[in-house]
Amino acid sequence: MEQASRVGIIYFSDLLCIWAYAAQARVDEVKARFGAEVAFDYRFRGIFGDTAERIGEGWKAKGGYAGFNAHIRDVADRFDHIEVDPDIWLTVRPASSASAHLFLKAVALTEAETTAPAESALEWAAWALRLAFFRDGRDIATRAAQTDVARELGLPVDAIQQSIDSGAAHAALCGDGALEQKLSIEGSPTFVLNEGRQKLYGNVGYRVIEANLQELLRAPDLSEASWC
Repeated sequence: MEQASRVGIIYFSDLLCIWAYAAQARVDEVKARFGAEVAFDYRFRGIFGDTAERIGEGWKAKGGYAGFNAHIRDVADRFDHIEVDPDIWLTVRPASSASAHLFLKAVALTEAETTAPAESALEWAAWALRLAFFRDGRDIATRAAQTDVARELGLPVDAIQQSIDSGAAHAALCGDGALEQKLSIEGSPTFVLNEGRQKLYGNVGYRVIEANLQELLRAPDLSEASWC
């Protein structure tokens, strides 16, 4: 039976989301296992668009930032492949993930000027920013931290800033928001497959993702509903 040549995966995440930080290992495994059979389209959803509201107010009854710190450390303890700063959200509190998402959209717009390793400049920079916050305790909401990371990676800082100043990066980020609403994305991380017919949301195991991808690659007509 003829296989589909490539499966598109729209991947929504928030840079400040611990579950997306942990899920990067699953993204990497999909890329390693399926190679050119899959194509990721990275998008951003602002779960932590206002951290003072989400954590400071939303977690007030559960200990506020101290309670959220305990929650993050508890989640991290379940995964051997990630590290978190013990003082996460206690000493450094990014105001919003939106500025980092905007910065990454600008990175994507300047990829032609970047020589990244195996992954794209966007993937490279997103992982570096996640490590900078979760592992190293840096405030990635600030332009200074974003620029420092870009320089550390050898990314074209001036071109990135120009994409932000021109409004092009803002337009790209607004495009993520419009697609999020169209697909009714509920959270971070979310894998969207089969033109929005299949959405795998949250702490989904790799085998579940793999089974869905194998079915889509097997199916001769992606317009049909998957049996997965």
